[in-house]
Amino acid sequence: MNRLSSAIFALLVLACQRQNESDAALKPGMWRGVINIQNQELPFNFEVEKDQEGSYDIYLRNAEERILLDEVSVNGDSVDIGLHVFDANIKALMYGDSLKGVFVKNYEKNYRIPFAAAYGQSFRFPKENKPANVPDFGGKYEVTFVDKSDTTLAIGVFRQEGDSVTGTFLTPTGDYRYLQGSVINGTMHLSTFDGNHAYLFKAVKGSDGTLSGEYYSGKTHMEFWTARKNEQAALPDAESLTYLKEGYDRITFSFPDVNGKIVTLDDQKYRGKVVILQLFGTWCPNCMDETKFLAPWYEQNKGRGIEIIGLAYERKDNFQYASDRVRKMISKWNVSYDFVIAGTNDKAKASETLPMLNKVAAFPTTIFIGKDGKVKKIHTGFSGPGTGPYYDEFVEEFNETVNELLGEKLASRN
Repeated sequence: MNRLSSAIFALLVLACQRQNESDAALKPGMWRGVINIQNQELPFNFEVEKDQEGSYDIYLRNAEERILLDEVSVNGDSVDIGLHVFDANIKALMYGDSLKGVFVKNYEKNYRIPFAAAYGQSFRFPKENKPANVPDFGGKYEVTFVDKSDTTLAIGVFRQEGDSVTGTFLTPTGDYRYLQGSVINGTMHLSTFDGNHAYLFKAVKGSDGTLSGEYYSGKTHMEFWTARKNEQAALPDAESLTYLKEGYDRITFSFPDVNGKIVTLDDQKYRGKVVILQLFGTWCPNCMDETKFLAPWYEQNKGRGIEIIGLAYERKDNFQYASDRVRKMISKWNVSYDFVIAGTNDKAKASETLPMLNKVAAFPTTIFIGKDGKVKKIHTGFSGPGTGPYYDEFVEEFNETVNELLGEKLASRN
């Protein structure tokens, strides 16, 4: 082949490549994604659906959970996936049956984590060809997480079938939602990716039945953890962690709603009603779970003399940014109760916005106010649907509290 022929051939190859790129499509079906954190591979699964108009929906899969991602843009060989209500994206290039790109948190400076995905793979962690003598990690455990500056007690609940494991951790400030994984060469691997938080857990089982392992979160956070089986394991009382300081019996605040209008509990709308305050952030997965519970609950119960106000503590100290994030969440889930912009997610600064509290220990925190305007109960954290019976217990106690407060005789607001 002479030089002219070689040049023509190269141009034809380049033209075909460009044509293939322009015709690229995100293949419907199951994919296995991997993000690399701290030299660890964190796998997750997602399912792509495409309608007749060519629009895409993607579902993040964690155990039985399916999180809808309906902001998917495909342009040539590029795909941009908006990650639910979170201010985060996956940006990648398509190479046939694979994707390569980055997971980006837009609200954090230089937060870009390598991402890759393979089409047609429904497994999460690679499995052994012939697993034998697989240790059983199933059961309820009392857990201790240890990092450089703190120790946290938790409960671990795991379910195992063969070498497949699902479960979660419950802590005093919330749960780790839906974890999924398997046992590989005697080591339990669990992961979850909800669009904003990426968690990876590993553990081995000692001869005495105790577990020891590592926990990786995002780009930099790592903790060691140990656990031992204990069916009686319990967390501190969620109603004892955050409380009113001595001399206070009410919450007072003056915050702008998403339109900038100042809202207080003295507004006519809230007088003589039971009011629930939800301290939350749109960046917070546990808050996401609580909002998904509260939104339909409010629709069913708002005629009973009850109101909910969401106090948003967002990632940036910027009203327009915070308002836009809350508006997006309201739109995604058709939330009809009220929201105000209260501050940032820094717990110390959040505590300053409500000085009558001893502290804001967690997002979410739920405050129940009676018809007399007095605080009746403060619940720190949230046990979401990934915790199974613990979530059911929360729902039952929530309804009991509200029914009790609605049944109280109205006291005057002095």
